Amino acid sequence: MNRIRSTLYWLLLPCLLLPLKSVEAQSLPIPVPELTDSTRSDTVVAADIVDFVKKTWPRLPVHPHEASKLTSGGHFVWVIPQVGYSLSTGLLGQVLGNVTFRRPGANLSAIISSLTYTQNQQALLTVTSTIWTPGNQWVLTGDWRLMHYPQATYGLGMFTTTDRVVSMDYAYLRFYQGVLRRVRPALYAGLSYQLDDHWNIRSWDDRHDRTRISGYEYGIEGRSVSSGIAMQLLYDNRPNAVNPSGGQMLNLVVRSNKQALGSDTDYSSMLIDARTYLHLRPGSPNILALWSYNALTLNGNPPFLDLPSTGWDATSNLGRGYIQGRYRGKKLLYAEAEYRFQVSRSGLLGGVVFANAQTVTQPLNQQFERIAPAGGVGLRIRMNKVTRANLCIDYAVGTDGSKGLFFNLGEVF
Repeated sequence: MNRIRSTLYWLLLPCLLLPLKSVEAQSLPIPVPELTDSTRSDTVVAADIVDFVKKTWPRLPVHPHEASKLTSGGHFVWVIPQVGYSLSTGLLGQVLGNVTFRRPGANLSAIISSLTYTQNQQALLTVTSTIWTPGNQWVLTGDWRLMHYPQATYGLGMFTTTDRVVSMDYAYLRFYQGVLRRVRPALYAGLSYQLDDHWNIRSWDDRHDRTRISGYEYGIEGRSVSSGIAMQLLYDNRPNAVNPSGGQMLNLVVRSNKQALGSDTDYSSMLIDARTYLHLRPGSPNILALWSYNALTLNGNPPFLDLPSTGWDATSNLGRGYIQGRYRGKKLLYAEAEYRFQVSRSGLLGGVVFANAQTVTQPLNQQFERIAPAGGVGLRIRMNKVTRANLCIDYAVGTDGSKGLFFNLGEVF
Protein backbone atom coordinates (compact mmCIF):
# COMPACT_ATOMS: atom_id res chain seq x y z
CA MET A 1 0.00 0.00 0.00
CA ASN A 2 2.84 2.43 0.83
CA ARG A 3 4.42 1.72 -2.57
CA ILE A 4 1.11 2.42 -4.32
CA ARG A 5 0.70 5.69 -2.41
CA SER A 6 4.24 6.75 -3.26
CA THR A 7 3.70 6.02 -6.97
CA LEU A 8 0.43 7.95 -6.97
CA TYR A 9 2.11 10.95 -5.36
CA TRP A 10 4.88 11.18 -7.94
CA LEU A 11 2.40 10.82 -10.80
CA LEU A 12 0.21 13.65 -9.52
CA LEU A 13 2.86 16.00 -8.13
CA PRO A 14 3.55 17.92 -11.39
CA CYS A 15 -0.12 18.95 -11.58
CA LEU A 16 -0.85 19.80 -7.95
CA LEU A 17 -0.82 23.57 -8.22
CA LEU A 18 -1.74 24.26 -11.84
CA PRO A 19 -4.53 26.85 -11.82
CA LEU A 20 -5.16 27.06 -15.54
CA LYS A 21 -5.44 24.88 -18.57
CA SER A 22 -2.20 23.56 -20.05
CA VAL A 23 -0.91 22.30 -23.42
CA GLU A 24 -3.38 24.37 -25.49
CA ALA A 25 -4.53 27.11 -23.15
CA GLN A 26 -7.58 29.20 -23.88
CA SER A 27 -6.86 32.46 -25.65
CA LEU A 28 -10.18 33.86 -24.47
CA PRO A 29 -10.53 35.92 -21.29
CA ILE A 30 -10.29 34.18 -17.92
CA PRO A 31 -12.54 36.02 -15.46
CA VAL A 32 -12.05 36.16 -11.70
CA PRO A 33 -12.30 32.69 -10.11
CA GLU A 34 -15.33 31.96 -8.02
CA LEU A 35 -15.08 30.04 -4.76
CA THR A 36 -18.50 28.46 -4.97
CA ASP A 37 -17.39 25.12 -3.56
CA SER A 38 -16.22 26.73 -0.33
CA THR A 39 -19.06 29.23 0.01
CA ARG A 40 -22.10 27.00 -0.40
CA SER A 41 -24.70 27.09 2.31
CA ASP A 42 -23.88 23.60 3.56
CA THR A 43 -20.91 22.81 5.78
CA VAL A 44 -18.91 20.74 3.27
CA VAL A 45 -15.34 22.02 2.95
CA ALA A 46 -14.04 22.19 -0.62
CA ALA A 47 -11.08 19.92 -1.31
CA ASP A 48 -8.62 19.29 -4.12
CA ILE A 49 -5.67 17.00 -4.82
CA VAL A 50 -3.36 19.17 -2.70
CA ASP A 51 -5.59 18.61 0.33
CA PHE A 52 -5.75 14.90 -0.45
CA VAL A 53 -1.96 14.57 -0.67
CA LYS A 54 -1.40 16.65 2.49
CA LYS A 55 -3.89 14.50 4.39
CA THR A 56 -2.57 11.19 3.08
CA TRP A 57 1.15 12.05 3.31
CA PRO A 58 1.37 14.86 5.91
CA ARG A 59 5.17 14.94 5.87
CA LEU A 60 5.53 15.54 2.15
CA PRO A 61 6.58 19.09 1.10
CA VAL A 62 3.37 20.02 -0.73
CA HIS A 63 2.90 23.77 -1.12
CA PRO A 64 -0.30 25.27 0.32
CA HIS A 65 -2.70 27.42 -1.68
CA GLU A 66 -1.80 31.11 -1.70
CA ALA A 67 -4.79 32.82 -3.35
CA SER A 68 -4.16 35.93 -1.25
CA LYS A 69 -1.13 36.71 -3.41
CA LEU A 70 -3.37 37.32 -6.41
CA THR A 71 -5.90 39.46 -4.56
CA SER A 72 -3.12 41.63 -3.12
CA GLY A 73 -1.47 42.27 -6.49
CA GLY A 74 1.11 39.49 -6.35
CA HIS A 75 1.74 36.82 -8.94
CA PHE A 76 2.48 33.11 -9.35
CA VAL A 77 5.37 31.75 -11.44
CA TRP A 78 5.72 28.00 -12.04
CA VAL A 79 7.86 25.78 -14.24
CA ILE A 80 6.51 22.24 -14.15
CA PRO A 81 7.31 19.00 -16.06
CA GLN A 82 4.37 16.91 -17.25
CA VAL A 83 3.52 13.79 -19.24
CA GLY A 84 0.42 13.24 -21.34
CA TYR A 85 -1.20 11.41 -24.24
CA SER A 86 -3.42 12.04 -27.24
CA LEU A 87 -4.45 10.05 -30.31
CA SER A 88 -2.50 12.33 -32.65
CA THR A 89 0.71 12.57 -30.61
CA GLY A 90 0.92 9.35 -28.62
CA LEU A 91 2.82 9.79 -25.37
CA LEU A 92 4.27 13.24 -24.81
CA GLY A 93 6.65 14.97 -22.43
CA GLN A 94 6.22 18.63 -21.65
CA VAL A 95 7.70 21.47 -19.64
CA LEU A 96 5.05 24.02 -18.72
CA GLY A 97 5.67 27.59 -17.59
CA ASN A 98 2.85 29.62 -16.05
CA VAL A 99 2.71 33.24 -14.86
CA THR A 100 -0.57 34.38 -13.27
CA PHE A 101 -1.26 37.88 -11.94
CA ARG A 102 -4.03 40.42 -11.45
CA ARG A 103 -4.10 44.15 -12.13
CA PRO A 104 -6.24 46.42 -9.88
CA GLY A 105 -9.94 45.80 -10.46
CA ALA A 106 -9.21 43.34 -13.26
CA ASN A 107 -9.69 39.69 -14.08
CA LEU A 108 -6.85 37.22 -13.75
CA SER A 109 -4.13 37.65 -16.36
CA ALA A 110 -2.15 34.60 -17.46
CA ILE A 111 0.83 33.83 -19.67
CA ILE A 112 1.28 30.13 -20.32
CA SER A 113 4.13 28.57 -22.29
CA SER A 114 4.98 24.97 -23.03
CA LEU A 115 7.73 23.02 -24.71
CA THR A 116 6.55 19.59 -25.88
CA TYR A 117 8.03 16.54 -27.59
CA THR A 118 5.89 13.56 -28.55
CA GLN A 119 6.17 9.88 -29.31
CA ASN A 120 5.47 10.72 -32.98
CA GLN A 121 8.54 13.02 -33.16
CA GLN A 122 6.47 16.20 -33.02
CA ALA A 123 8.02 19.26 -31.37
CA LEU A 124 5.92 22.19 -30.16
CA LEU A 125 6.71 25.52 -28.52
CA THR A 126 3.59 27.50 -27.55
CA VAL A 127 2.90 30.75 -25.72
CA THR A 128 -0.68 31.82 -25.00
CA SER A 129 -1.62 34.94 -23.09
CA THR A 130 -4.62 36.82 -21.75
CA ILE A 131 -3.64 40.14 -20.18
CA TRP A 132 -6.21 42.46 -18.61
CA THR A 133 -5.55 46.14 -17.97
CA PRO A 134 -6.80 47.77 -14.74
CA GLY A 135 -10.57 47.84 -14.50
CA ASN A 136 -10.89 45.40 -17.42
CA GLN A 137 -10.93 48.29 -19.89
CA TRP A 138 -8.71 46.42 -22.37
CA VAL A 139 -7.70 42.80 -22.87
CA LEU A 140 -4.70 41.63 -24.92
CA THR A 141 -4.86 38.08 -26.29
CA GLY A 142 -2.00 36.13 -27.83
CA ASP A 143 -1.55 32.69 -29.39
CA TRP A 144 2.00 32.02 -30.63
CA ARG A 145 3.17 28.59 -31.78
CA LEU A 146 6.24 27.14 -33.45
CA MET A 147 5.82 23.50 -34.41
CA HIS A 148 7.32 20.64 -36.34
CA TYR A 149 4.23 18.51 -36.68
CA PRO A 150 4.16 15.37 -38.84
CA GLN A 151 0.67 13.85 -38.75
CA ALA A 152 -1.85 11.86 -40.76
CA THR A 153 -4.72 13.36 -42.73
CA TYR A 154 -7.64 11.59 -44.34
CA GLY A 155 -8.76 13.98 -47.07
CA LEU A 156 -11.72 16.32 -47.39
CA GLY A 157 -15.36 15.70 -46.61
CA MET A 158 -17.30 13.21 -44.50
CA PHE A 159 -16.86 10.06 -46.62
CA THR A 160 -13.13 9.54 -46.01
CA THR A 161 -11.84 6.35 -44.38
CA THR A 162 -9.01 5.65 -41.97
CA ASP A 163 -7.52 2.96 -44.22
CA ARG A 164 -6.61 5.56 -46.87
CA VAL A 165 -4.18 7.73 -44.95
CA VAL A 166 -2.17 10.58 -46.40
CA SER A 167 0.91 11.45 -44.33
CA MET A 168 1.96 15.07 -44.00
CA ASP A 169 5.11 16.63 -42.58
CA TYR A 170 5.57 20.37 -42.10
CA ALA A 171 6.83 23.19 -39.92
CA TYR A 172 4.33 25.73 -38.65
CA LEU A 173 4.43 29.24 -37.24
CA ARG A 174 1.26 30.74 -35.78
CA PHE A 175 1.17 34.36 -34.61
CA TYR A 176 -2.19 35.65 -33.39
CA GLN A 177 -2.23 38.90 -31.42
CA GLY A 178 -5.41 40.74 -30.54
CA VAL A 179 -6.56 43.85 -28.69
CA LEU A 180 -10.13 44.11 -27.38
CA ARG A 181 -11.85 47.09 -25.77
CA ARG A 182 -14.78 46.85 -23.37
CA VAL A 183 -17.85 48.49 -24.89
CA ARG A 184 -20.46 47.27 -22.37
CA PRO A 185 -20.37 45.05 -19.29
CA ALA A 186 -19.05 41.61 -20.40
CA LEU A 187 -18.97 42.77 -24.05
CA TYR A 188 -15.68 43.41 -25.87
CA ALA A 189 -14.77 44.34 -29.43
CA GLY A 190 -11.44 44.68 -31.21
CA LEU A 191 -8.99 43.61 -33.89
CA SER A 192 -6.21 41.06 -34.21
CA TYR A 193 -3.49 40.20 -36.67
CA GLN A 194 -3.42 36.48 -37.52
CA LEU A 195 -0.64 34.67 -39.37
CA ASP A 196 -0.48 30.96 -40.26
CA ASP A 197 2.78 30.07 -42.02
CA HIS A 198 3.48 26.44 -43.00
CA TRP A 199 6.68 25.47 -44.78
CA ASN A 200 8.59 22.32 -45.83
CA ILE A 201 5.17 20.78 -46.48
CA ARG A 202 5.34 17.26 -47.86
CA SER A 203 2.37 14.97 -48.49
CA TRP A 204 2.57 11.31 -49.44
CA ASP A 205 0.78 7.98 -49.25
CA ASP A 206 2.02 4.41 -49.65
CA ARG A 207 2.47 4.93 -53.40
CA HIS A 208 3.94 8.38 -54.11
CA ASP A 209 4.19 12.02 -53.12
CA ARG A 210 0.91 13.88 -53.39
CA THR A 211 0.24 17.22 -55.07
CA ARG A 212 -3.51 17.01 -54.45
CA ILE A 213 -5.64 15.61 -51.64
CA SER A 214 -9.29 14.90 -52.45
CA GLY A 215 -8.75 17.01 -55.56
CA TYR A 216 -7.57 20.01 -53.49
CA GLU A 217 -4.24 21.53 -54.59
CA TYR A 218 -3.76 24.54 -52.29
CA GLY A 219 -1.09 24.16 -49.60
CA ILE A 220 -0.38 20.47 -50.19
CA GLU A 221 3.36 20.87 -50.79
CA GLY A 222 6.08 23.46 -50.35
CA ARG A 223 4.83 26.46 -48.40
CA SER A 224 1.50 28.10 -47.58
CA VAL A 225 0.79 31.43 -45.89
CA SER A 226 -2.46 32.86 -44.54
CA SER A 227 -2.11 36.42 -43.28
CA GLY A 228 -4.97 38.70 -42.36
CA ILE A 229 -6.77 41.06 -40.03
CA ALA A 230 -9.61 39.70 -37.88
CA MET A 231 -12.48 41.60 -36.31
CA GLN A 232 -13.66 40.11 -33.02
CA LEU A 233 -16.75 40.56 -30.88
CA LEU A 234 -16.75 38.77 -27.53
CA TYR A 235 -19.47 38.44 -24.90
CA ASP A 236 -18.46 36.52 -21.80
CA ASN A 237 -20.26 36.76 -18.44
CA ARG A 238 -18.97 33.49 -17.00
CA PRO A 239 -17.68 33.98 -13.44
CA ASN A 240 -14.94 31.42 -14.11
CA ALA A 241 -13.80 30.40 -17.59
CA VAL A 242 -11.52 27.64 -16.26
CA ASN A 243 -14.47 25.64 -14.91
CA PRO A 244 -17.73 27.54 -15.56
CA SER A 245 -20.63 27.06 -13.17
CA GLY A 246 -22.96 29.34 -15.11
CA GLY A 247 -23.16 32.12 -17.67
CA GLN A 248 -22.69 32.35 -21.41
CA MET A 249 -19.93 33.04 -23.89
CA LEU A 250 -20.19 34.10 -27.54
CA ASN A 251 -17.07 34.69 -29.62
CA LEU A 252 -17.50 35.99 -33.17
CA VAL A 253 -14.40 36.37 -35.37
CA VAL A 254 -14.38 37.47 -39.01
CA ARG A 255 -10.97 37.17 -40.68
CA SER A 256 -9.90 38.64 -44.01
CA ASN A 257 -6.68 37.26 -45.51
CA LYS A 258 -5.05 39.47 -48.15
CA GLN A 259 -2.17 39.00 -50.57
CA ALA A 260 -1.16 42.55 -49.68
CA LEU A 261 -0.40 41.25 -46.16
CA GLY A 262 1.59 38.26 -47.45
CA SER A 263 -1.22 35.72 -47.84
CA ASP A 264 -1.00 33.28 -50.75
CA THR A 265 -4.56 34.11 -51.81
CA ASP A 266 -7.38 36.41 -50.79
CA TYR A 267 -9.98 34.57 -48.73
CA SER A 268 -12.16 35.23 -45.71
CA SER A 269 -13.54 33.13 -42.88
CA MET A 270 -15.89 33.36 -39.91
CA LEU A 271 -15.81 31.68 -36.51
CA ILE A 272 -18.89 31.47 -34.27
CA ASP A 273 -18.16 29.92 -30.87
CA ALA A 274 -21.09 29.85 -28.40
CA ARG A 275 -21.29 28.22 -24.96
CA THR A 276 -23.86 28.17 -22.17
CA TYR A 277 -23.97 26.53 -18.73
CA LEU A 278 -27.25 25.54 -17.05
CA HIS A 279 -28.31 24.28 -13.62
CA LEU A 280 -31.14 21.80 -14.16
CA ARG A 281 -32.00 21.91 -10.46
CA PRO A 282 -31.70 25.09 -8.35
CA GLY A 283 -28.85 24.89 -5.85
CA SER A 284 -27.27 21.82 -7.46
CA PRO A 285 -23.54 21.93 -8.29
CA ASN A 286 -24.21 19.81 -11.38
CA ILE A 287 -24.05 21.56 -14.75
CA LEU A 288 -25.39 20.96 -18.25
CA ALA A 289 -22.84 22.55 -20.59
CA LEU A 290 -23.69 23.22 -24.25
CA TRP A 291 -21.20 24.13 -26.99
CA SER A 292 -21.71 25.21 -30.60
CA TYR A 293 -18.62 25.75 -32.78
CA ASN A 294 -18.92 26.78 -36.42
CA ALA A 295 -15.92 27.56 -38.65
CA LEU A 296 -16.92 28.79 -42.10
CA THR A 297 -14.93 29.73 -45.20
CA LEU A 298 -16.86 32.66 -46.66
CA ASN A 299 -15.02 32.89 -49.99
CA GLY A 300 -11.77 31.88 -51.65
CA ASN A 301 -9.53 28.84 -51.17
CA PRO A 302 -7.64 28.53 -47.87
CA PRO A 303 -4.48 26.40 -47.82
CA PHE A 304 -5.25 22.78 -46.96
CA LEU A 305 -3.79 22.99 -43.45
CA ASP A 306 -5.83 26.13 -42.67
CA LEU A 307 -9.19 24.55 -43.52
CA PRO A 308 -11.53 23.89 -40.55
CA SER A 309 -10.81 20.45 -39.13
CA THR A 310 -11.46 18.11 -36.21
CA GLY A 311 -9.35 19.01 -33.19
CA TRP A 312 -7.92 22.21 -34.68
CA ASP A 313 -9.91 24.68 -32.60
CA ALA A 314 -7.93 27.03 -30.37
CA THR A 315 -7.77 24.51 -27.51
CA SER A 316 -7.55 21.30 -29.61
CA ASN A 317 -10.63 19.85 -27.92
CA LEU A 318 -13.18 19.70 -30.74
CA GLY A 319 -14.38 16.20 -31.55
CA ARG A 320 -13.59 13.89 -28.64
CA GLY A 321 -13.90 10.39 -30.09
CA TYR A 322 -11.85 11.17 -33.21
CA ILE A 323 -8.19 11.76 -33.99
CA GLN A 324 -7.09 15.32 -34.77
CA GLY A 325 -7.61 16.09 -38.47
CA ARG A 326 -10.09 13.24 -39.00
CA TYR A 327 -12.62 15.43 -40.87
CA ARG A 328 -11.72 18.55 -42.86
CA GLY A 329 -13.60 20.85 -45.20
CA LYS A 330 -14.29 24.46 -46.14
CA LYS A 331 -17.09 24.68 -43.59
CA LEU A 332 -17.42 22.87 -40.26
CA LEU A 333 -20.41 22.68 -37.91
CA TYR A 334 -20.07 21.20 -34.43
CA ALA A 335 -22.28 20.77 -31.37
CA GLU A 336 -21.64 19.16 -27.98
CA ALA A 337 -23.55 18.62 -24.75
CA GLU A 338 -21.88 17.55 -21.50
CA TYR A 339 -23.48 16.85 -18.13
CA ARG A 340 -21.03 17.50 -15.27
CA PHE A 341 -21.76 16.08 -11.83
CA GLN A 342 -20.02 15.78 -8.49
CA VAL A 343 -19.10 12.38 -7.11
CA SER A 344 -17.73 13.59 -3.78
CA ARG A 345 -19.47 16.43 -1.92
CA SER A 346 -16.15 18.22 -1.45
CA GLY A 347 -15.71 18.51 -5.21
CA LEU A 348 -12.51 16.44 -5.24
CA LEU A 349 -14.02 13.86 -7.61
CA GLY A 350 -16.54 14.40 -10.36
CA GLY A 351 -17.76 12.82 -13.55
CA VAL A 352 -19.20 13.71 -16.94
CA VAL A 353 -21.22 12.14 -19.71
CA PHE A 354 -21.11 13.80 -23.11
CA ALA A 355 -22.19 13.55 -26.73
CA ASN A 356 -21.09 15.51 -29.78
CA ALA A 357 -21.66 15.68 -33.52
CA GLN A 358 -19.68 17.23 -36.36
CA THR A 359 -19.98 17.68 -40.09
CA VAL A 360 -17.93 19.31 -42.84
CA THR A 361 -18.82 20.17 -46.42
CA GLN A 362 -18.07 17.86 -49.33
CA PRO A 363 -15.23 19.02 -51.63
CA LEU A 364 -17.22 19.00 -54.88
CA ASN A 365 -20.63 20.49 -54.05
CA GLN A 366 -19.82 22.20 -50.72
CA GLN A 367 -22.89 20.60 -49.12
CA PHE A 368 -23.29 19.00 -45.69
CA GLU A 369 -24.20 15.36 -46.42
CA ARG A 370 -23.27 13.33 -43.34
CA ILE A 371 -22.92 13.74 -39.57
CA ALA A 372 -20.28 12.02 -37.41
CA PRO A 373 -21.54 11.53 -33.82
CA ALA A 374 -19.50 10.54 -30.77
CA GLY A 375 -20.01 10.18 -27.06
CA GLY A 376 -18.37 9.07 -23.87
CA VAL A 377 -17.82 9.33 -20.14
CA GLY A 378 -15.14 10.96 -18.04
CA LEU A 379 -13.57 11.38 -14.61
CA ARG A 380 -12.77 14.75 -13.04
CA ILE A 381 -10.13 15.26 -10.32
CA ARG A 382 -10.04 18.71 -8.71
CA MET A 383 -6.46 19.92 -9.00
CA ASN A 384 -6.95 23.40 -7.52
CA LYS A 385 -9.96 24.47 -5.44
CA VAL A 386 -9.12 28.18 -5.81
CA THR A 387 -9.59 28.21 -9.60
CA ARG A 388 -11.65 24.96 -9.70
CA ALA A 389 -9.29 23.53 -12.33
CA ASN A 390 -9.89 19.82 -12.97
CA LEU A 391 -7.79 17.06 -14.45
CA CYS A 392 -10.07 15.57 -17.12
CA ILE A 393 -9.76 11.94 -18.20
CA ASP A 394 -12.31 11.00 -20.87
CA TYR A 395 -13.05 7.90 -22.94
CA ALA A 396 -14.95 8.59 -26.15
CA VAL A 397 -16.27 6.46 -28.99
CA GLY A 398 -17.09 7.65 -32.51
CA THR A 399 -18.13 5.93 -35.72
CA ASP A 400 -16.19 3.45 -37.88
CA GLY A 401 -14.30 2.07 -34.87
CA SER A 402 -12.89 5.42 -33.76
CA LYS A 403 -12.25 5.58 -30.00
CA GLY A 404 -9.67 6.64 -27.46
CA LEU A 405 -8.64 8.31 -24.21
CA PHE A 406 -8.53 12.10 -24.02
CA PHE A 407 -6.71 14.07 -21.31
CA ASN A 408 -7.12 17.73 -20.42
CA LEU A 409 -6.26 20.11 -17.60
CA GLY A 410 -9.22 22.45 -17.24
CA GLU A 411 -12.67 21.73 -18.62
CA VAL A 412 -12.92 20.86 -22.30
CA PHE A 413 -15.15 23.89 -22.89
